[in-house]
Amino acid sequence: METTAVTGLTFRDATDADVDSLVALIESAYRGDSSRTGWTTEADILEGQRTDPEGVLAVIKSPDSRLLAVEREGVVVACCQLEHRGDHAYFGMFAVSPALQGAGLGKVIIAEAEGQARETWGVSEMHMTVISVRDDLIAWYERRGYRRTGRMTPFPYGDERFGIPQRDDLQFELLVKELA
Repeated sequence: METTAVTGLTFRDATDADVDSLVALIESAYRGDSSRTGWTTEADILEGQRTDPEGVLAVIKSPDSRLLAVEREGVVVACCQLEHRGDHAYFGMFAVSPALQGAGLGKVIIAEAEGQARETWGVSEMHMTVISVRDDLIAWYERRGYRRTGRMTPFPYGDERFGIPQRDDLQFELLVKELA
């Protein structure tokens, strides 16, 4: 199953024309009932939106960012943001279609993103932030070589662009991976 799922992927930089499909993909992977099909759902800790067209377009337009669209058979099935931040790159806005989660796509995409960050910007580290209560997701990243730093930043409570929190203990933890 894994081989079939990860073959035939095309990686490209997202364009303005991709905004609506990318917003729909990201929302489907993290919010609402559709997200419960996959394992990356945040539906139990956050309601409301995960992103919006303005947020996605800002990443596409930023000179220090790339938003990779991952296609299979002409359909965008995943995406991730890479942002150049001096000596490291930031990895974010990672989403895989819920129907395809658990088939090995995530591993392939994150490895491709790390390779592109190394080759494009010559960075030696990849950074990301993950909601600290997402133990299963953090464990998945740890299996890919990321380490917890214990460095926390507050969740933007009150800013509904990032969702409507369903609990009061949310914060982001910085995860870091050395890129060989």
